[in-house]
Amino acid sequence: MLGFKREIQNKLTGLSASITISSTTVNNSQEQTPIAISEDTLQGLVNQDKIVQVQGIAYKNGIVKTEAENEGIVLKGVEKNYSFQFIKQYLKKGRLLNLENSLGKPEIMISEVLANAMHLEVNKNMLVYFVVQRAALDSLTNTPYTKFEQRSRQFKIVGIFNTGFSDVDRNLGFIDLNQIRRLNYWQANQVGAYEISTAQFDDLDGALSETQETVGYGYRVESIVEAQSALFSWLDMIDVNGVIIITLMIVVAGINMITALLILILERTNMVGLVKALGMSNVGVRRIFLNIAFKLLVRGMLWGNAVGLGLCALQYFLHLVKLDSATYYVGYVAIAFNWGYILGVNTLTLLACLVLLIFPTLLVTRLTPIKTLRFS
Repeated sequence: MLGFKREIQNKLTGLSASITISSTTVNNSQEQTPIAISEDTLQGLVNQDKIVQVQGIAYKNGIVKTEAENEGIVLKGVEKNYSFQFIKQYLKKGRLLNLENSLGKPEIMISEVLANAMHLEVNKNMLVYFVVQRAALDSLTNTPYTKFEQRSRQFKIVGIFNTGFSDVDRNLGFIDLNQIRRLNYWQANQVGAYEISTAQFDDLDGALSETQETVGYGYRVESIVEAQSALFSWLDMIDVNGVIIITLMIVVAGINMITALLILILERTNMVGLVKALGMSNVGVRRIFLNIAFKLLVRGMLWGNAVGLGLCALQYFLHLVKLDSATYYVGYVAIAFNWGYILGVNTLTLLACLVLLIFPTLLVTRLTPIKTLRFS
């Protein structure tokens, strides 16, 4: 469960970012309102302890048109400093964008789902239509208004990727941010948003506070948890499932140990009567059986850990157990070795079973030498 959660978190932050800075303007057309943050402020963000990178991006909705099909697409414009480290590991065909090439045909990377649906391949051209809005002035009434116009661009497909996160990357494409600037008539320093990356997901809260303090209240600062609240609520429910499953497993283990100890006591009723006749107290006899049960418990836990961690190691390196990525967003059962959790579960299991084993040893106090030795 920890591995699954970590994989989902990595994909969400890889496709987007830990924190996003955007305009506070509400736009019903789903088109981004451009913003421009000063270089000093951006450098102040980069200098924060928990922030590792700040990248300008922009999104643009379009329609891909081929001879036989039409499909919507969301283009993500990125700058030269954009980190393709996440996408690189999911690149199926072709190469990454060459953001230094400003003279040749505009390049694009698209998802494998879109490529298959539209029968597109690497090195083929792809025509995309856009609806652009910009401020204009009515020459007759001399009043400003919003003008909508249709524009198109032809891109060369240089790479095809598949992250397995079908809901996000199904209609996603990557292009040069300058292409979106030209389409939207933006200035050279304007972007749709700034994406902020943190070194660890656990640094998110601290980085969010630092970002809000640095940029002030003139911008909308949103974490990935807020942007994808439904998915993170689902991940929180997985924690509840984990607690329930571990609790049930500990209860089952405790019942098995109680049963085993009761059998041990019943098989040795004559021995109990004999040592009691020789003067041993009930506490001493109970301690004997508790020691036997403790050794049995530790032996079982050692074997259980060896088998369980061994299977986890095989899955971690070989990915033997596969999943349907369309349903689970990952293509295999992900494993995360958190030794603190592993030690905690082992300690909890050991203590819980030892407490439960105290109760069956109470049977020893009801066994008397007269009853146990009468028929021996």
